Amino acid sequence: MNYRHAFHAGNFADVVKHAILARILVYLGRKPTPYRFIDTHAGAGRYDLNSAEAKRSPEWRDGVSRLLSAKPPEPVAALLAPYLAAIGPHVAGVPASYPGSPAIAQAMLRGDDRIALCEAHPQEHAKLVAALGRDRRLVLAEADGYESLNAWLPPKERRGLVLIDPPFETPEETARVEAALARALRKWPGGIYCAWRPIREPAADAHGLNSIAALGAPNILRIELDVGAAPLGAHGQRPLARTGLLIVNPPHTLIDEARTLLPWLATLLSRDGRPSYVVDWLVPPR
Repeated sequence: MNYRHAFHAGNFADVVKHAILARILVYLGRKPTPYRFIDTHAGAGRYDLNSAEAKRSPEWRDGVSRLLSAKPPEPVAALLAPYLAAIGPHVAGVPASYPGSPAIAQAMLRGDDRIALCEAHPQEHAKLVAALGRDRRLVLAEADGYESLNAWLPPKERRGLVLIDPPFETPEETARVEAALARALRKWPGGIYCAWRPIREPAADAHGLNSIAALGAPNILRIELDVGAAPLGAHGQRPLARTGLLIVNPPHTLIDEARTLLPWLATLLSRDGRPSYVVDWLVPPR
């Protein structure tokens, strides 16, 4: 699977991921003490929806465009408000650009909070620097995200969120995520970790879930959305239909917030009128 993000920015998977990301950042911001946001695979930061890549695979039309054109009920609207504010203004459901996770975090973090971003690809790293500009809160590394994560933990703030969101360009990516998470939990067991996963093969995904559950973390929240199959793309690949997040040490408010958001998002983003979703514990709290 090749998940170069410029081709997929703003799609249904981004909507779910970033809506949940924003809720975690809101929770962290409720305490006055600073926290740190770490992104192991930061990408370009922001994405032009008029770019050649976005036009070749305009998945944002069935993702963020639907969201921006909708009128969610309360309390869904209240839960989505921080995410929508980070997206910024739009015209008829089309924003000027779509923010990746680094830009959403940059919009939401306070003056004393810190952001550590890693992007290994030189061209993407250059775009990331240009997108986020000068900001004293930022550390941007052009290096392997898993190695950087190991060096950055534990953060001196002792509070924060790690997003592990690789492009899944190689077959061993899932194993690398599992190894990085296991190593990170040994160094910083109290941190919040959010790992994104594209779900294509049920058997392989079940194996991955079992491996994550076996890490021994006391509470891991599982969030998934299946919007239904889409026709084959121009290059013969069927677009992703199912996405998931695993959140280790989630805020205690998150499961109820996700149970409010996911049913509405599932209906909004469905391709075939038969969406499904999961909001449940992979490993329940002890």
